[in-house]
Formats: sequence, C-alpha cells, structure tokens
Amino acid sequence: MRRADRLFQIVQLIRGRRLTTAAFLARRLEVSERTVYRDVADLQLQGVPIEGEAGVGYRLGSGFDLPPLMFTQDEAAALVASARLAQSWVDAAMARDIEAALGKILSVLPPAARVSAESLALYAPAYVLDAGTRDRLQTLREAVQSRHKLRMDYRDVAGAPSQRTVRPLGCFYWGKVWTFSAWCELRDDFRGFRLDRIDTIEVLPERFRDEPGKTLADMLRQLKADA
Repeated sequence: MRRADRLFQIVQLIRGRRLTTAAFLARRLEVSERTVYRDVADLQLQGVPIEGEAGVGYRLGSGFDLPPLMFTQDEAAALVASARLAQSWVDAAMARDIEAALGKILSVLPPAARVSAESLALYAPAYVLDAGTRDRLQTLREAVQSRHKLRMDYRDVAGAPSQRTVRPLGCFYWGKVWTFSAWCELRDDFRGFRLDRIDTIEVLPERFRDEPGKTLADMLRQLKADA
C-alpha cells in the first residue's frame, strides 16, 4: 500500500470509531505501531485534527470532513453480496430499504465498477423465511427500537403454549432461524424465543425504560459469565 493511501485509510478508520488505538490501526494496515505513530504525527502536522496520543488512542476532532468516498470494485462487489444475502433473511420493510440503499450506492459508481458489482455471481434464495416470520421479525425489530412491551402467545419445543408479556431487547440470526431475546415478566428473567414458535404477537402501548439487571448488556454479560 502506498503511503498516501495508508494515510487516507488511517483517517477513515479513526473517523469511523469513537476511539482508535495504534494497535488496531497497525493490525488493519499490516504495519508496525511505530509506523502508525509516525503517520499520525505527520497527519497532525498537515492540519488533520486527530486528537489523542500514543498508548491511549485517537479520535477525529469535530469540524473535519473528507470528500465523498468512492468504492473500489471489490468493495462494491462486497456490498452487493451482503445486500443479496441480507434481503433473504430480513423482514420485507428492511429488504426494501436495503434495495434502495444499494441502488443509491451503485448509481454513483464508475460504469466499470457498477457493471462488475451487478454481475457478481453470488446469490441467496428468495423467500427463505415464510411470510409470518418476516412479519413477526419486523414487529419485533420495531418494538426493540421504540421500546414497547409485547404480549405474545408462544409454544415451547414440546408444543406447550403460554402467554408472555416481555420487554424485547434484540433479534438474533443463527443461520437457519431467528430468535429474539427479552426480559420475560412471567419468568422474571431473561428468555430467548424462536420467531417460528410465536402464534400471535401484540404491541402494547406501554413503553419500558432500562432498569439495572434487565438490559441487553446485562443479558450478554450473564451469557458470557455462564459460558
């Protein structure tokens, strides 16, 4: 990689993170940390408002921007591949948004890069999720964002039914099935639910706030400790 390209990449990597260490930059750019320190110092001398110091981390100061980015052919192909895969496994509303975003990206590419990306021979089967699961996924995804409680009729692995009121925390994709994690008011604990075992789901008008011990971060810490 040319040094000019490396300096550009350093600015991009720092801009995309809250705090970026020299060790992270060195791994991504495949150079030594000493080289990163020298490059950052040169960028600072050129007027790029990189804040921080060696051994702590760097961030980009406010008021600095770069011209719009142009994707390489490989980067454009990666975006197309990601979009095609994602569209098969997300709800219909998000799939439409992915299609619209991808169209905007492709429209500003040079002709050769656009043709190369669009002709990528990598596809995902359409409609791998049934319509009911797609609808439930959208409902859950939106409830996580809006922080509305849910009431649902659910069947466990043995087919036993139960009615739950939950605080939805996040949706998880496992390769073949979607699950969502929530704080279950019936069990007074975290629980995971498969979307294909939900019979009915209702978004309640009641919203919830983060409470100690009942957040997604708390659940992830608990899972990590149990593992």
